[in-house]
Amino acid sequence: MKSITIRGLEGKLGELIKKKAQAEGISLNKAINRLLKQALGLNDKKQKNNYEEFSDLSGVWSEEDEEEYLRAVSDLEKIDSGDWQ
Repeated sequence: MKSITIRGLEGKLGELIKKKAQAEGISLNKAINRLLKQALGLNDKKQKNNYEEFSDLSGVWSEEDEEEYLRAVSDLEKIDSGDWQ
């Protein structure tokens, strides 16, 4: 791993990096590494897109599927007054 020295972290930039490191309980070096990775799109944790994982379950009903479902749950729309006494 290559080492570099960053000079000129003046004023607000240096303060914000220091505050971020303190808030996350990490060293300045780790904070700077994370910020650079984030800025360059190299995050350690890839954001998972659950759409692809569940696309076979999402929005794939045909008209027949919808009709079958509505028939199956139609009894749930009826109110039996005896249940409320």
